[in-house]
Amino acid sequence: VLAAWQRPYLNIFKHFRVEEWKRSAKEGDVAALTDTRMKGTIYRIRGSNPASSYLQLPRAGTQSLGLTGRYLYLLFRPLPHKHFLVHLDVATEENQVVRISFSNLFREFKSTATWLQFPFVYGAASEGTARRGVPGAAPADVRWACLVLDLPSILALYLSRRFSHLRGVKLCCNLLVKNLCTSDLLFEPGVTFAKARLGDLSCRGVAPMPRELAFPVPKGEKWHDLYDYIRY
Repeated sequence: VLAAWQRPYLNIFKHFRVEEWKRSAKEGDVAALTDTRMKGTIYRIRGSNPASSYLQLPRAGTQSLGLTGRYLYLLFRPLPHKHFLVHLDVATEENQVVRISFSNLFREFKSTATWLQFPFVYGAASEGTARRGVPGAAPADVRWACLVLDLPSILALYLSRRFSHLRGVKLCCNLLVKNLCTSDLLFEPGVTFAKARLGDLSCRGVAPMPRELAFPVPKGEKWHDLYDYIRY
């Protein structure tokens, strides 16, 4: 059951005050930028080598975020023509730490008892190497995406393990990141609060995106025409 301070969702960047760098760590070329299109602060992580540039929460590897929400949301955009890497360290009920990694460097899915590697595949058909369904350097027209990970399901499906909590997150180059959040609710982009009430989505555990996690959608535009929603 979610602790009260993590309900209905936890805005990780806000809660751990990422911009102060007291409870988070940064290495290499990591910058906070104001993005007018995204209407707020975003973090740009770039570098030639994933090990040399990253944003990490919590600051020390010995500490734990202790986040028990079922879903992890990452609002991000890979930098065009680059490779990126994201590591999530999750603890199982048996107190084993499993690393879940996403990258467009990986050509195929790989798993060991302590590491799951997922190739990141672009949704939209794009130019060059990033053909539809093929991992590779991000295309020129790569879009902002909301990546949703169902952590208990991933552990159960691939390792037959029970999820306990999210210990840590390491966002390596080359990425723009708007936010990171955990929740037991499945947030659907493009669903309004009125529509959610009307369709009674709440009984299915589906909720509209909270404002602080939402991507801006200009009047007359549709969310899915502008952004990608990727669920694992």
